[in-house]
Parts: sequence; structure tokens; C-alpha cells
Amino acid sequence: MTVVTFPGQGSQKPGFLAPWLEDQASRTTLEQLSESSGIDLVAHGTQSDADTIRDTAVAQPLIVAAGILTWDALVARLGNRLDGVAVAGHSVGEIAAAYAAGIFDAATAMRFVVKRSGLMAKDAAAVTTGMSAVIGGSEGDVIQHLTNLDLSPANFNGAGQIVAAGEPTQLDALRLDPPAGARVIPLKVAGAFHTRWMADAQASLAAIEEEFAISKPIRPIHTNRDGSVVSDGATYRRYLVEQVNRPVHWDLCMTAFVEAGYTALIEAAPAGTLVGLAKRGMKGVPSAALNVPADIDAASELFPGA
Repeated sequence: MTVVTFPGQGSQKPGFLAPWLEDQASRTTLEQLSESSGIDLVAHGTQSDADTIRDTAVAQPLIVAAGILTWDALVARLGNRLDGVAVAGHSVGEIAAAYAAGIFDAATAMRFVVKRSGLMAKDAAAVTTGMSAVIGGSEGDVIQHLTNLDLSPANFNGAGQIVAAGEPTQLDALRLDPPAGARVIPLKVAGAFHTRWMADAQASLAAIEEEFAISKPIRPIHTNRDGSVVSDGATYRRYLVEQVNRPVHWDLCMTAFVEAGYTALIEAAPAGTLVGLAKRGMKGVPSAALNVPADIDAASELFPGA
């Protein structure tokens, strides 16, 4: 079985949707998603600069829209060959995965991500925070080091990578004194996502959770919570809400993919991050990044029925 994955915030690049919009059906879809979200996703996906699309309130809807476009293009190209695939998303990518699994329709996915991104941006503006990737070192030592600095692990990405989150002085201390055997890379993000700094956003989203209609998933969908497959739409929606201030466990997702015997991993646009992690954390499993429509043809042999 193949698993189609959807990346998280930080994967977007200026102009990355331009190749997809050469197809009129994709352009029409993105115009509809723009209407649902109240954001000009066509402009942001083709013309806006890096600083503009780094804004959380823009980046998150843009990434989810890209996932929807990629999935629709896969459906148009491969049809019922997708019946045998599983899906999963990293952080905000979980909302695009919910669309691919049939839990959310496109309009609901966009309304959800707009509300999520707005609330998270508000929390990020309340206290100046950031994130840094910690590469290498033993997991136990890294977690203890973060605890000593009053930092929080936000993403367990597997392949020896943990993302730390906290206030600038704490992150500076981490950079100057990294855990044994590790190096620290500051990330260009707007806040300490998936940590205690997002508690107000999580509570506000939980209060309106029932406003977002759900359906039963029509294919296996893994959760960042623990890598497990979720078979109930309401449960997955609740996990999406709780994820706002809980760590992302992509490490457990990759472990679940291997244990399930998946034979390939595909990453939707804007692709690269999850394929890179898979090459280190799922060694021997073929992977492919779908950054332009032509990539679907190149990756088609990795889907059932090739």
C-alpha cells in the first residue's frame, strides 16, 4: 500500500502553485478555495513574496489548498488506483489529509484552517516565541536539555530531529549550548506552535469544534497524535483541535507506516520535507515529491495497479 502525505507550515515557497494553475480545473478549484477562505490564494500561490506567505494566517490556508489541489490532480490522473492508499499529514497538513480521507469537504477544510491559523497567529503575537530544529544527539538527552532550558519539544520528526519551541532567550541559550552530539538550526516561524504557548488558541477552537461537519473516513488516515489509524471522523476532528498545543509525532507516523508494510511514500505539494525525513527514517521505502503536475506521471508506478 502507498501512503500519500501532506506537509506542514514552512514548506511553502514563493510561486510554488504557478505550475498547478496552468490547468484550468485546478485554477477554478483554487478560486473556489479562495472564496471559502476569504484569502486570495491564487495571488499568494503565484505572486506573493516569502515574507508575505510566511505569515501564519496566509501560510496555513495556502498549504492546505495546495494539498487539496494535489489530491484532486491525483484523483483525476489515477482514479480508482487511489482506493488502496492511506493518507497522513504533518501538523497543518493533517487538515489536507482530512480532505483526502473524506472527513472534511474542501470548503470545511478551508474554514477550519482559516480559524485555526487566525487563533494561532493571535497566540503567537501575544508572546514572542520561536522554534529551532535540534539535529542529532540521543532523544533522552535532548528532551532533558530542553526541559532544563524551559523549552518544549513541538515536533518529533524522526530521523534524529526534534523541533524545540520557546522564547527567544531560551532558544538563544539552546543555540549557544546544544545537547551533546547535536546541532541547532533556528527556524523562520512565527511562534511556538504545538506547545503550551498555543493554549488559548486550542481552547477557542475547541469551543467551536462542532461547527465543522465531518464524515466517516473512506481510507486509512494516520494521526500525528501517536501514528495510529483513526476510523471515526469526530475523533479525528477532536485530534485536530488538540494538536494545536500538543506535539506532532511524525516519528510515530513513520514507524506506523513501516509496521503497516507501506511500499511507498508520496508527498503532496509543496513537497520535500517529508520525503527527506522518509529517506532517513524509512530506509529502503521508495518515495516521491509532487511539486509540479508532471511529477504525478513520474510517481505513478508507486501507486497500486501500476
